[in-house]
Amino acid sequence: MWDESKKEPLAYRMCPSTLEEFYGQKHILAPGKLLYRMIKSDRLSSLIFFGPPGTGKTSLARIIAQTTKTGFRKLNAVSSGIADIKDIVKETQNQLLNPSGRTVLFVDEIHRFNKAQQDALLPYVEEGVIILIGATTENPYFEVNKALISRSVVFELKPLEPNDIKDIINNALTSPKGYKGLNITIDDEALEFIANNCNGDARVALNALELAVLSTETDMTQGFNISLDIISECMQKRTIKFDKSGEEHYNNISAFIKSMRGSDPDAAVFYLARALYAGEDINFLARRIVICASEDVGLANPTALLVATAAAEAVRMIGMPEARIILAHAAITVAASPKSNAAYMAINKAMDDVSKKDTGEVPYYLRNPVAEGLKDIGYGEGYKYAHDYEGNVADLEFLPDIMRGTIYYKPTFNGYEKRVSDYLKWVDEMKKRNRDK
Repeated sequence: MWDESKKEPLAYRMCPSTLEEFYGQKHILAPGKLLYRMIKSDRLSSLIFFGPPGTGKTSLARIIAQTTKTGFRKLNAVSSGIADIKDIVKETQNQLLNPSGRTVLFVDEIHRFNKAQQDALLPYVEEGVIILIGATTENPYFEVNKALISRSVVFELKPLEPNDIKDIINNALTSPKGYKGLNITIDDEALEFIANNCNGDARVALNALELAVLSTETDMTQGFNISLDIISECMQKRTIKFDKSGEEHYNNISAFIKSMRGSDPDAAVFYLARALYAGEDINFLARRIVICASEDVGLANPTALLVATAAAEAVRMIGMPEARIILAHAAITVAASPKSNAAYMAINKAMDDVSKKDTGEVPYYLRNPVAEGLKDIGYGEGYKYAHDYEGNVADLEFLPDIMRGTIYYKPTFNGYEKRVSDYLKWVDEMKKRNRDK
């Protein structure tokens, strides 16, 4: 039954204490899965849980604490240091206090440990004195010591599915740890709203439910119904999994660029919206569009680069919120343009040749005799002025002798570049016609 003396937040009270009470993460916790077997058999190795907030990382640590026969200690990386680690190791190695000689150490927010602190853990994890359980919202492959990673099993926790969130809410309404005995009901629309707007975060969902219950002015003993209007007032602005300096920054910008390159304007606008919603630097986004306009669109649509550079300047002038329109304009232009990376490939191949090969010297006939005496040694001699020839094309080799015949630019037949390709073929024909002139 509901006890009004309960002071802990609902999200804390509803923390599962057994695997049977845990919702979601079936990809790692379904019966028969590795993590399920490890916890059930109490045969633990060092583990690292990573995933967004409210997906069950700390809950899994608590379940392990309830089920393991090995000593269990907890540290928060924000407020702990090397001295705390050494104290736990000292206790662990004391045979009177800990006959097993092992301790399960849960380190919350392990990515907050600096390199020295992570290194301090390493020898004890390696020896098996410490069974490490680390929890982090950051990708450990970016943030955690590679040596610790190699000695741990890494499990990714994913945002909870809407149905998992619904189960969690319904359980909170009927559980003795939650609101059992208050006869609280919730409309389907309200339940759907929570499930779809908490971003897979159980804590956000439970906080919204708790606020809805506590803010409703009614006799608790009579029961009441939570409507869509009530719950929508209690939900915070929808959050998205996005860290401007972390992995999601790179994930989102990668998807944004690849959507433009892949000619999908809808996806490009979607990832642009995610970035803007999360507060991404608008000038950074503009720069990425400019790069894509040249690297991926190139000469297939030369105007795309003009639009992108104009957008970058306009974004600097105007700022948000109007900059969103300009960025969308440019991103859609790039995404909806025919594609060619021929210019990108050409400069890369030329740079590679220049750095690795003997590429010879500039032919004398292409040199400008800007100083006295240079003309006497052949500078400029034999140069053919293009406008003196039919089609304004002279039969002249422009590459150094050793590089003659090298092709860097291979135009595609996409968009405007087909015209470029046709023009270059015509140039070759004109050179042949003007060869003896």
